[in-house]
Amino acid sequence: MKTTLKPLKIGKHTIKYPIFQGGMGVGISWDELAGNVSKEGGLGIISAVGTGYYKKMQFVEKIVSSKPFEAINFYSKYALNEIFKNARKICGNNALGANILYAINEYGRVVRDACEAGANIIVTGAGLPTNMPEFTKNFPEVALVPIVSSVKALRILCKRWEERYQRVPDAIIVEGPLSGGHQGFKYEDCFKEEFQLENLVPQIVNEAKQWGEIPVIAAGGIWDRSDIDKVIALGASGVQMGTRFLGTIECDAKAYADILPHIKKDDIKLVKSPVGYPARAINVGVLQRLQEGNAPRVKCISNCVSPCHRGVEAKAVGYCIADSLGKGHLGDKEEGLYFSGANGYRIEKIVSVKELIQELTQE
Repeated sequence: MKTTLKPLKIGKHTIKYPIFQGGMGVGISWDELAGNVSKEGGLGIISAVGTGYYKKMQFVEKIVSSKPFEAINFYSKYALNEIFKNARKICGNNALGANILYAINEYGRVVRDACEAGANIIVTGAGLPTNMPEFTKNFPEVALVPIVSSVKALRILCKRWEERYQRVPDAIIVEGPLSGGHQGFKYEDCFKEEFQLENLVPQIVNEAKQWGEIPVIAAGGIWDRSDIDKVIALGASGVQMGTRFLGTIECDAKAYADILPHIKKDDIKLVKSPVGYPARAINVGVLQRLQEGNAPRVKCISNCVSPCHRGVEAKAVGYCIADSLGKGHLGDKEEGLYFSGANGYRIEKIVSVKELIQELTQE
């Protein structure tokens, strides 16, 4: 069933088409990708992860072993400012988002940095951000959008926010287990019927209504217009898509344009991650080195996420997520980590953001 895509109001911001481009780090959705998505009427979302790598680390105060040293440099405020400034040159006054993982070290500082840099909307997943409004008190115009994967998580979040901050989220993203990168489920739950997106959306929409008119954005495995129409028919107000934007000319991690058109369905794997959640990635680069037994030795330089405990979990899974994603952004096909959703193998050719948005929005 074809639906008409209506503009979407998130807090004080209106987005022409109800399509969020998923925030992808390190350096997959920065100024070029996010700026162009917002320019074309979707919501471009800048990833705040690993901004120290921006423009070959020229905004970083300290580099050790060719990597940004400590969280202060890995999540560089100066680089984030520059990314927003350059994205704004592309999209003008259209709304721009920032994606900030809850699991990162210095989460509160990075949220404030993003507000100061000019983010209109902040999206947070990889954990339940019960104190997210704490860090945006001085920026009442910034809309807050947490990512959840269960009714229970949404209920806990809304209750906590209402009690502590007298507010509820401006929108909710519900992410099913077909997305790229980190999942909000245990490994085995990613394959169970009850956790698939089409079963989660109606429940989350129903719970969101108990807390007011909170728009629900569906994510994880959304591929084309018929998928958008399906989840809107289930009650979603819009969608978030990451993998489709990996296959665009403007994607900030240029290696994807070489890798994606040549992979098969079996090349996309659910792997262990130092963050503690399973993650979906393409079986190239560092993942192949692991299988061969010659992956680079793990040494924690950037101190990126708290669940990794300063490299303990990275050593357990065999790779450092900060280093590997950083190398992916820099185009290192030997040791880079390349995230993709379950549908990444369906990208046959690289198109412009303009073409993709036109394809998704034409009536």
